[in-house]
Amino acid sequence: MSALFNFQSALLVLLLLICTSAYFHQLFPGFMDRNKDGAVTGLFWKCARIGERLSPYISVCCVIMAVGVLQFYDSRIC
Repeated sequence: MSALFNFQSALLVLLLLICTSAYFHQLFPGFMDRNKDGAVTGLFWKCARIGERLSPYISVCCVIMAVGVLQFYDSRIC
């Protein structure tokens, strides 16, 4: 099923986008700050800001999502 039609998958994609953007901004801050006005790169810059400012909440959401994904896939295997 596509991530657009499955709410859990859409949340997973959003969390991965936020975490990846925050990590990429930590590695290359000049590149992200220089390209914050573009359409696509601006989205990554905004996701990086969300990941930096809300990092405790984002990390808790990642742990909860990981437990939920493991339970979901475990129930599909059995």
